[in-house]
Amino acid sequence: MGVILSGYLDVPNSDIATVKRHLPTHIRLSLAEDGCVSFDVRVDSQNPNRYLVDEEFATKAAFEAHQARVKTSEWGLATAHLHREYKIT
Repeated sequence: MGVILSGYLDVPNSDIATVKRHLPTHIRLSLAEDGCVSFDVRVDSQNPNRYLVDEEFATKAAFEAHQARVKTSEWGLATAHLHREYKIT
């Protein structure tokens, strides 16, 4: 059974440049991972400080591998302090 993550990341103005710098690589690397079905991060049209996140991985193992990689990635380290709200199904 696959894993779907959906939610958002809140980015204060002081961190927008950092997110914009690291996000393209984060998306590219995530999409290239084994088991990644889809991966989308975009600015909320109603709130420019909120990034909407939708991910799907084919298996729990693929999702867990993604989570482990992200924690030590440039993206993960640069954005670890940002507030996230996710639902995982």
